[in-house]
Amino acid sequence: MVKILSQRQAFGSPGIDPRWTHANKDGVGTAYSTSSKIWFTIWNGVVTEIYHPTVDKPQVRDLQYLISDGKSFFHEEKRHLESKVEPMWTHGLGYRITNSDPQGRYAVIKEVIADPHLSCILQRTKLTGNSDFISQLQLYALCAPHLEVGGRGNNGYAVEVAGHRILTAEKEGTWLALGATIPFTRLSCGYVGQSDGWTDLADNFQMDWEFDSAIDGNLALTGELNLDSTKEFTLGLAFGTNLHNAISTLFQSLNIPFEKQKQQYNEQWKRSRDSIHSLENSSYDEGKLYHNSVSLLLAHEDKTYPGALIASMAIPWGEAKDDQDQGGYHLVWTRDMVSSVSGLVAAGETDTAVRSLIYLATSQQEDGGFPQNFWVDGEPYWKGIQLDEVAFPILLAWLLRQENVPLKL
Repeated sequence: MVKILSQRQAFGSPGIDPRWTHANKDGVGTAYSTSSKIWFTIWNGVVTEIYHPTVDKPQVRDLQYLISDGKSFFHEEKRHLESKVEPMWTHGLGYRITNSDPQGRYAVIKEVIADPHLSCILQRTKLTGNSDFISQLQLYALCAPHLEVGGRGNNGYAVEVAGHRILTAEKEGTWLALGATIPFTRLSCGYVGQSDGWTDLADNFQMDWEFDSAIDGNLALTGELNLDSTKEFTLGLAFGTNLHNAISTLFQSLNIPFEKQKQQYNEQWKRSRDSIHSLENSSYDEGKLYHNSVSLLLAHEDKTYPGALIASMAIPWGEAKDDQDQGGYHLVWTRDMVSSVSGLVAAGETDTAVRSLIYLATSQQEDGGFPQNFWVDGEPYWKGIQLDEVAFPILLAWLLRQENVPLKL
C-alpha cells in the first residue's frame, strides 16, 4: 500500500522563478520500441530534459547527483566535475558518462538508457576512486520536475511503499517516481533556491533538511543514497497517469537487471538497421557517425502520433525561459521534419517518410497550408505562415514518388 508522508512541509513557497536548461545537447536517447514512451537528453554530464508521454512534452528540467564529504566540499555534477560522454554502441542511443573530480580523487561513472518497454529512465551508476576517500562520500540524487511543461505548480511528496521510501511529484494528473536499487537513507522535497537539497548542502556540506512535501511551486526532489554496502546501483525515474502507475512502472523496471535491460535496448536499435545502406567500408570511422546520425533522426519521431517528428529535443535559450514560453524546437516544424525524413530516405529507410507524409496529410489546413509550427497533436503554436513550411511537404511527396515508394492515399 502507498503511504504519502506529509508531516513536514517545506518552507519558502513557491521558490525562485523556474527556468529550463541549456539547448546544447551531448546526447539524445529513447528506446526503439513504441511501448516505451519516454525520451531523455544529456548535457554537460547529466540528464537534462526528459520527455513523456509524447516527444514534445518535457517533464523534467534535469536529473543529477550531488556529492559531498559532509565537512569540506560539495560538488554538483554539471558545474564542478569534468565530464566525458561516450556512445555505448554504434547503432543505439545509450551513453556512458564519466564525471571526474578535478583533483582526481573520485569519479561517477553512469550508463544511461531508457527501459526498452516501459516509460522509465535507467541510470546505472558506479562511484570509483581511492577506497578510503570514497568511503567518506555522500551521494545525493537531485531531480527538478517541470511537469506538464512547466516549473510552476508542481507538487512533491516523499512516499513509503512495500518497505521502500521514494520520491514522487505530481501536476495535473501526471506523476513521476524516483527510486533506486539501493535505499534512500534520507528524502526531502523543497522549493528551489529556498529549501531544496542543493541550497541545503551548499550551506554546510550536509543534508540537514528532510521535508516530506512541497506543494504548488518550483521544486527539487533530493534523496541521499545508501552506499554502505555497495558503490554501484541503478537509479530509475518513471512516469504514470496516477501515483500507483508511476510507482509500479518504477519498481517493474528496476526489478530487471540493468545488463538485461541494456541488452534488449541495444537489440531493439539493431533491428532499425534492416533497410539502412551500409557505409562501413567507405567512411573514415567505419560508419559510426553515420549510424549515430540515423538513430538520432529516428529518435525524434513520436510514438503516439506516428510520422510526427519534432525539430529537436531542446529549448533554445532555455536557461532564460520560464513557463510563459512553452514552445521551442520540440514542436513539429514541417521544414525540419521533411529534412529529417529525407535524410532517412537517402540512407535507405523510407517507412518513416511515408508515415510522415500521411501525418502531414491529416494535419494540413483547409487552405492547403500548414502552421509555422505545431504540437504533435496538430494544435498550432506559432500561427504565422512561412513559405518553406508550406512547400516542404510537397517536396516530400515528390521525393517518395521519385523513389517509387507505393502510397495508397
